[in-house]
Amino acid sequence: MPKEPKQKVTTGARKTKSKKDPAAPKRPLSAYMFFSQDWRERVKAENPDAGFGDVGRLLGTKWKEMSEDEKKPYVDMANRDKERAETEKAAYANKE
Repeated sequence: MPKEPKQKVTTGARKTKSKKDPAAPKRPLSAYMFFSQDWRERVKAENPDAGFGDVGRLLGTKWKEMSEDEKKPYVDMANRDKERAETEKAAYANKE
């Protein structure tokens, strides 16, 4: 005897996302994001058959293996980007 298909249970009305202002300042990047931007091409060149997820895993492994001294340039970039984002956010808030 074939099974009957289950009906979907709805929980209520959908919530719609509010539109993001295109003039709003960009969020700051983390130290890991600066590292991954810098290293992604190198990792892809070393592992040409690796897929997107594999490259991400390799980058994560490399990041965890790095010492604090090796991470310092990326942490400094992240701190500068955070300051940039805060000043842009303050200017944006004052503009409104």
